[in-house]
Amino acid sequence: MARYRLRLLLQEFDLPRGTTLIGRSYDCHVTIEDPLVSRQHARIEVEGERVTVFDLGSRNGVKVNGGAIKGSVDLRHGDRVRIGTQELVFTRVEARPPEPSRTTGFLQHCHVCRMPYPREAGACPSCGTVVADEETQLEVKSESAWTFELQVQVLERALAMTRLEDAGRILTRAKAQLEESLARQETIDGKQLALLVVSALRTSFLSRDPHWALWSAEIYHRVSFVPSPEVLGWFQQLYGRYPELEAPILALVEHHRGRGVALSPDESSVLTRLETLTKKAPDDPFAQTHVGKLS
Repeated sequence: MARYRLRLLLQEFDLPRGTTLIGRSYDCHVTIEDPLVSRQHARIEVEGERVTVFDLGSRNGVKVNGGAIKGSVDLRHGDRVRIGTQELVFTRVEARPPEPSRTTGFLQHCHVCRMPYPREAGACPSCGTVVADEETQLEVKSESAWTFELQVQVLERALAMTRLEDAGRILTRAKAQLEESLARQETIDGKQLALLVVSALRTSFLSRDPHWALWSAEIYHRVSFVPSPEVLGWFQQLYGRYPELEAPILALVEHHRGRGVALSPDESSVLTRLETLTKKAPDDPFAQTHVGKLS
């Protein structure tokens, strides 16, 4: 008898006989942390050889192969189900003798549709584009790195919609993932960290809560990175609002000054501006800046 699955990036979920709920709630069988996903967004019914997806009155709807469904639609092998910003691929697996499992930890983007897929597949399952040679292979990421990037994308959407509770929850999860990477002594990507920290600083700006601003300064200290110019700009925006930032920013500057490591001109410039920031009494940028312009 055939089995049915949903694939999201490198994860696959078996669809048992009966009902599978998909949504943002942890009560669902498949939980998708995305502010564009409703708490109970969709359900999939498996009855015999028939598999049907239902839209549960979600705010942003369900799309199958790019088209919005009305009520429900039967799924066929290879159908792409879009829920929020996530795309799940429905597959039918015929019963066969077990094969040795292959483990993969790398994804690449299709240069045509930009969807991620396993590097060893050789062709994009979303649009069928075949990878001809190494030059057509774009950015390759580990699964954990791609998950991190997705979190940042969802976080940015939550901030754009001023859903600060969702933003805080996503940041907490991203922070936990970063802590795990540090505990395993994995290499931290400076560009990815900057994206996360900018979102954290925006969250502090919009919520008027210094928690994520303080964490941002502390995490740069822990990983021994000099903040990017964009992160510096946000520290400048928030410094006048939160006096608590002075101590961690000073600690960050002193840490880099005492390392004895050669810095690039840009890094030296950022540290000098951070140092200057702590030596003057800044004005409160919130009194003169409209939140909408920065969000």
